[in-house]
Amino acid sequence: MKNEEQTQQITMVDENGNEELYDVLFTFQSEDYGKSYILLYPVGKSDDDEVNIEAYVLPDDDDPTDPQGGDLRTIDSDEEWDMVESVLNTFLAKDDDKKE
Repeated sequence: MKNEEQTQQITMVDENGNEELYDVLFTFQSEDYGKSYILLYPVGKSDDDEVNIEAYVLPDDDDPTDPQGGDLRTIDSDEEWDMVESVLNTFLAKDDDKKE
């Protein structure tokens, strides 16, 4: 039996008031943008071939090492998206290396 780390989860509420549970993939801080980011995906989707990973800006007062969620903000600029995608690709490459 595998001893896996417990994945942190948060509940997201859409514009219609529907709640969906998400697993937190990871959080990180960007000194360039002075913000912290959270990347997450719907619970139960980690075994799918294609997982829709979502990224948000954490509230300024939220601790990226123990995010509480709060009012997550969308990422507005293409430059920020490029930076987040680069961090995600690095994270996924490291994760693939661990599996081999």
